[in-house]
Amino acid sequence: MTQETKSTIHPTHIAVHQKSRQFEIHFSDGSEFHLPFEYLRVFSPSADVRVAKQRGELILGKEQVNISNVEPMGSYAIRILFDDGHDSGLYSWSTLKDLGDQYAENWTRFQQQRDAFNAV
Repeated sequence: MTQETKSTIHPTHIAVHQKSRQFEIHFSDGSEFHLPFEYLRVFSPSADVRVAKQRGELILGKEQVNISNVEPMGSYAIRILFDDGHDSGLYSWSTLKDLGDQYAENWTRFQQQRDAFNAV
């Protein structure tokens, strides 16, 4: 079996688990992730979230966010529609793979920043 490059990795299974608020995705390289909805919302690749992060702003209050729909965008991405009205982020396969690979690091850092903000 050949080693897949990041650009050729694609999902083989996607599921939205409303009860547990988990987004499940399996990739052709064998990796599998169960990502919380809140995590996907906080780390949305949308321009408004990127700008907020560049300003040092945290995306807060998304603990109860749900995914209301997932729309395919060609063969390279999906658009996730959240029940808080956020729907502008396109999650490419490589973005979702990166979010899965970096989940522990990203989520720990976010929680530390959120806790520090709440302590003020």
